[in-house]
Amino acid sequence: MSRLIAALAALLGLALPAWSQPAWAQPAAAPAEPPGAVIYIGNSFFYYNNGIHGLVTQMQRAAGLRPFRATLVGIGGSGFDWHDVNSYFRPNALGRYSFDQNNNVVMNPPRTPLFDVAIMMDCSQCPIHPQLSPVFHEFARRHSETIRSHGARPALFMSWANKNRPEMTAPLAEAYTAAGRANNALVIPAGLAFARAMAERPQVNLHHADLRHPSPAGTYLAAATIFASLLGRSPEGNSFHAGLDAETAAFLQRIAWETVRSYQATQRAAN
Repeated sequence: MSRLIAALAALLGLALPAWSQPAWAQPAAAPAEPPGAVIYIGNSFFYYNNGIHGLVTQMQRAAGLRPFRATLVGIGGSGFDWHDVNSYFRPNALGRYSFDQNNNVVMNPPRTPLFDVAIMMDCSQCPIHPQLSPVFHEFARRHSETIRSHGARPALFMSWANKNRPEMTAPLAEAYTAAGRANNALVIPAGLAFARAMAERPQVNLHHADLRHPSPAGTYLAAATIFASLLGRSPEGNSFHAGLDAETAAFLQRIAWETVRSYQATQRAAN
């Protein structure tokens, strides 16, 4: 069992079932070559607050890194099974052009593969819903196979608990970790980062008023967790704060890095 998850469970008063650790869920180090193009496949959790991909891009620029070419496909309320992932890799379609600072259309050069990494997120409760959890695991498998068939790497974005249902944290972590193991997919532990941040500083509000969607601080924490997971480097000290005060941004950067490092270490130890 993950030491991090066990510690969070103790802090939050959760009872955790045991689960099999994935054979590979996080890279031991940053890839030799960072991804050049990333597609985010999900729902409103991704596109709230002007899009999580935009924050990751701004963090990369602030760090002096060349940003991924980022594309977001979001369907409100969607689960894995709503997405036709194969169609997202068709030639001359997604990511074909961009706009420069003068609003000119810039045609992007063709890439093979079209995307290097595909980050997928299911609906917020689908992985642990008694009727939909089998669908989660089935489409994690199907989509991972599809993504690999196009030469890309699948990644699963572990979502967070509703603010008023912290007991969701443990089963969501269990479901995404198991799916990562079963499909040899990268797991981005955003849900664990949320739980860790809330346990340490509950006054930092990570949720929208509906208690489900992310607040600006929540999207920032999730973006920092993606940054740390895909690049294998800390977001600490990053000058892009997305409108947050410097102290809050620094706190969320630290939480993201500590969570990713702890999760990585646990998965390596389980191998």
